[in-house]
Amino acid sequence: MTRAHAMVRSGFVSKNFLMFLLTGGFAAAVNWSSRILFNLWMPYSAAIVVAYIAGMITAFVLAKMFVFTESKQSTHRSVFFFTLVNLVAVAQTWAVSVGLAYYVFPAIGMSWHARDIAHLVGVVVPVFTSYIGHKKFSFKH
Repeated sequence: MTRAHAMVRSGFVSKNFLMFLLTGGFAAAVNWSSRILFNLWMPYSAAIVVAYIAGMITAFVLAKMFVFTESKQSTHRSVFFFTLVNLVAVAQTWAVSVGLAYYVFPAIGMSWHARDIAHLVGVVVPVFTSYIGHKKFSFKH
């Protein structure tokens, strides 16, 4: 096992990462389902961003309560870095969702729930980068 492999294994095979996946999964469900509701009143692209904010608020509260419980960082500082990490993640989510829904899926002839599936994939993509960002910056201890 290489040093890099060991570092990845120790970081992503842990109770904290499992809790991050569970709480993040719930927040992702809030994100994904609220996008469907928001899409009733606004365009798809805007609904993705507004839904991401709803999911982000849910994720922050759950991460602080259940994942990064040893963080000594002030809530104000955690919110600041959490927002920065999530700005990167929302860009990833938006790019993947819109890219799949408007370009990739039409090019391959996929139309069955294309926007829903594209958004689901877009929500999953930033899981690893977000965990690292939150661990190193948002909830540093």
